[in-house]
Amino acid sequence: MRKLRLIAILAALSMLVLLFGAPSAVANQERTYQVTITNLTGSGGDPGVPTDGQPFTPALVATHKGSDGLFTVGKTASFGLKEIAENGNLGPMIDRVSNDGDFADLEVQMGDIAPPVLPGETVTFEITAGPPFNFLSWASMLICTNDGFTGADSLKLPNRLGDSAHAYTNAYDAGTEVNTEDFADIVPPCPALTGVMTDDMGTGTSDPTLAEGGVIHHHAGIAGIDDLDPLIHGWTDPVAKITVERTG
Repeated sequence: MRKLRLIAILAALSMLVLLFGAPSAVANQERTYQVTITNLTGSGGDPGVPTDGQPFTPALVATHKGSDGLFTVGKTASFGLKEIAENGNLGPMIDRVSNDGDFADLEVQMGDIAPPVLPGETVTFEITAGPPFNFLSWASMLICTNDGFTGADSLKLPNRLGDSAHAYTNAYDAGTEVNTEDFADIVPPCPALTGVMTDDMGTGTSDPTLAEGGVIHHHAGIAGIDDLDPLIHGWTDPVAKITVERTG
C-alpha cells in the first residue's frame, strides 16, 4: 500500500513538472528590458553642441538581486563608485559586478549617440535579467563636478511583458573628494563640453590631498567658489529620468 501511495505521489509531481515546468527553469528564465535614460539638466540643444547643465558619463547599468546595488545613500562609497564619481572611470565597477554572483547582467551605455550624454539628450539600450535578479541599478558621473553622480539604487524591474517602471533621480555627492570646483581637479572633458575656455588640463586621477572620507549624500549643487559657474554648470533636481520596460 505504501509503495502504491509513493508511486502515485511521484506520478503527480511528474505531471506538475510537465504542466508548469521545473522550478529551476522558471527561476532562471531570461527576460529582456529596454532602458531609457534622459539627462534633465540645463536647457538642452543640438547633440555635440556645448550647453548649460551637467553632461553625464556613459551609464553603467546592472541587474541584480535586491540585496546588492551599486551604491547606498548614507553609506561609504565603494572604490568602484568613487572612481565613477571622481574620474568617470568605469573599470573598477565593471570588475566588481562581473565577479559578483549577486549580479545578472551589466551594460555600459554606448547607445544611439556617442557618450557623454549632454543635457537634454536621451539614450536607450537593452539589458537582461530573470528571477531572482529582480532589480536594476545605474550610476553616471556628473562630469563637471569633483565627485558628483546620479543613478538609481535597486529599482524594481517590471514583471509583466509591456509593463514599465521609472524613476526621477537626484544628484549625489560621493563624499570622497572635496568640492574645490577647480578645473584642475575635474576631469578634462568638462570645459569643452560646457563651452568654457581654460588653460587647466584637468585630471582623470584622484588627488589624495583632496580625500574627504564622507558618505554618499545629496549634492548641494555648484557654489561658484572657483572655475565652475552655477549659471553654466548648475542644476535643479531631478537631474535625470530612467524608464525600464519589459520587452521580452
